[in-house]
Amino acid sequence: MRALDRKVLRDLRAHAGQAVAIAVLLACAVTTLVGSVATARALERSQARYYAEHRFAHVFAAARRAPEGIAARIAALPGVAEVETRVASSATVERPAGGPPASARILSLPPGGARVNVPYLRAGSGLDPDRTDQVLVSEGFALANQLRPGDRLGVVVNGKRQVLRIAGVALSPEFVYAIRPGDLFPDDRAYGILWTSRAGLAAAADLEGAFDEVAVLLAPGAREADVIAGIDRLLAPYGGLGAHGRDRNVSHRFLSDELAQLRAMAALVPAIFLGVAAFVVSVVLSRLVTTQRQQIGALEALGYGARAIALHYAKLVSIIALAGGALGAIGGIALGRAFARSYADFYRLPVLAFEGEAGVVVVAVLVALAAALAGSLGAVRRAVRIAPAEAMRPEPPASYRPTLLERAGLFRPLSPAARMIARDVARRPIRALLSAAGLACAVAILVVAWFAADAMDLILEQQLVVAQRQDLTVTFTDAVAPAGALELRSLPGVRAVEGFRAVPVTLRRGHRSYRTALTGVDPGADLTRLVTADGRVVPLPPAGLVLSAKLGELLHAAPGDRVEIEVLEGRRRTGPLTVALLVDDLLGVQATLSRRALADFLGEGDLLSGAQLSVDPAALDVVQARLRERPRVAGTTARAASVAAFRSLVAGFILAYMAALGALGAVIAAGVVYNAARVTWAERARELATLRVLGFTRAEIWRVLAGEIGVHAALGIPAGCALGLGFVGWTAARASTDLYRIPAEISAATFVRAALLILAATAAVLLAATRWVRRADLLDVLKSKE
Repeated sequence: MRALDRKVLRDLRAHAGQAVAIAVLLACAVTTLVGSVATARALERSQARYYAEHRFAHVFAAARRAPEGIAARIAALPGVAEVETRVASSATVERPAGGPPASARILSLPPGGARVNVPYLRAGSGLDPDRTDQVLVSEGFALANQLRPGDRLGVVVNGKRQVLRIAGVALSPEFVYAIRPGDLFPDDRAYGILWTSRAGLAAAADLEGAFDEVAVLLAPGAREADVIAGIDRLLAPYGGLGAHGRDRNVSHRFLSDELAQLRAMAALVPAIFLGVAAFVVSVVLSRLVTTQRQQIGALEALGYGARAIALHYAKLVSIIALAGGALGAIGGIALGRAFARSYADFYRLPVLAFEGEAGVVVVAVLVALAAALAGSLGAVRRAVRIAPAEAMRPEPPASYRPTLLERAGLFRPLSPAARMIARDVARRPIRALLSAAGLACAVAILVVAWFAADAMDLILEQQLVVAQRQDLTVTFTDAVAPAGALELRSLPGVRAVEGFRAVPVTLRRGHRSYRTALTGVDPGADLTRLVTADGRVVPLPPAGLVLSAKLGELLHAAPGDRVEIEVLEGRRRTGPLTVALLVDDLLGVQATLSRRALADFLGEGDLLSGAQLSVDPAALDVVQARLRERPRVAGTTARAASVAAFRSLVAGFILAYMAALGALGAVIAAGVVYNAARVTWAERARELATLRVLGFTRAEIWRVLAGEIGVHAALGIPAGCALGLGFVGWTAARASTDLYRIPAEISAATFVRAALLILAATAAVLLAATRWVRRADLLDVLKSKE
């Protein structure tokens, strides 16, 4: 074995603790990089395979009632590869276990089996084409309500009750994120997807020989916009509600946006870890080069050139980096597999296409190696520049002139130990700032990991407490006169009723367009209010269009601009409306108008699509039961159920991801503190040993060391909070979409938790430092280096 190779092994043994700490930091970086990228790629492959194998439609369209013969004309459009019509309706499902009924979307399947949006059977069997009393149930709904094949369900469609037997439990690429229209979050217990025979559902919905929805697969190279325009033209006479592509499918959008967020996090968090690891390598290696100054001089005198010495230290760093990279690769694959499985379960993906990601592992390890070598570059450059004769002399003693702060008398009130701490920090500010910077990065990672809970709490507060104050939202099967809604006030327990009108529209400004619902509410409404992201309630103007700020951004519309409105139902009125106000809200993209102004624009009488109800909590179940008896009530949504579904979502999914990032942040905090303490101990060992000989106790010596590390923590924690705030702003901006905006909201509790964790890591390292002080060999430390 060559002499320099033996020296590498000796250096690793002598600095084993710091080498392990650096390797762990690099392992954390590789783990987050490999885990995040592997998760995102696994979900992308799983999504693509699921969509392809189960023929997820490219274009969807709905109409009031279209004759079945229109399907052949749609199939004849250029670019159309497959067409499947269906009957779709809302339904009320009686729970076998009791309690309030659930809502469902019930879809027909053709007798020969679906060719588009093909359900995936999890359990049971498909529908018998000769029977009309069978149903398939979505898996989430079945699990939440303990339903199994063979069970019977009471289902009410269009006011007609029938009992259906569950033939199987299924999934669909159309509903990987099954959420009830109007809800903010999925609630599997209260909402599900059902599939039944075409004949049975058509009879219940009065659509024999007709359809109200169509799904289309496109041929390769087809222009989606042309097909959508053709379908709209064919369905317009039959109450067409506007065709749209996958990009307007809510389920597809949520999954695609989740993938975009994963890619953003895969860029941010590993970069922070790698930066901190590079910093720690730089500090540790600089200290190592300083302590081995005379060895370097001896090596040069013996004929070893600058290149050999540089390669020696590069080899030392590479061994540490590769060990950390290997550990991180194992952890990254395990983390990626666990996260991918969690996402697949959450989105009900029947197949998980997780692969080893060998290419990602190699790239991640090489990036970690490059970061470590970059961190060591400065120390190696200084090592090879030392002339042999100069290097073999002892290092010149540091200059200990009084600092400006000391001359100003600021240190006089301090105790001797505190004065030593203050002097050392003031005379070596760069080292203190670098240690503080490492701790600041650790704090920032913890803040980023935990801010999601604060953001979700704010969304919950703003949307379901301040903006939506109703206890129940009631939707009607068709628009009704105000009297139909006001009579709900007579139900026992109903305190207040506020009607609303909602119509599907396309908003256009120039070449930009967006499809959403235009909602009409009464100015001064108390149960549904316009609320900004900062919690400010905005009054609805009596005239003019109010848009979400995000929708204004998408349309490039500002107050005073005119937006063309195309209504997608009824007489399909078109015309301009002036934007009166933009509201910076958090969920969805809203277009709101006063109810009277909307009625004037539509050219119809005063009609309501639904109503918001304030209900006595004790009477909520009774009111819901009475509403279910009304044939014109399509469905009800309880705000309490939405809150419970949201909290379940956060507790079961988001918090697990945050916990993983928090654990990694704690590891990096401990690694930074440990290395800072080791470097400080190595640099001050001679001074502290001298104090020990002069009569200082071990406890007093330890307090000097602990005090200096405490100063580093005191500098790093506030800086880390500020840095974390910046990272949160960047992350929130990257993660926000037109479906939801993530507020850059951080509670004081999050900052406190991050600070306490850093302090706990610091305390643990300082506790270990008592062992260093106790075992220090005073004679060896005090030996002259001359």
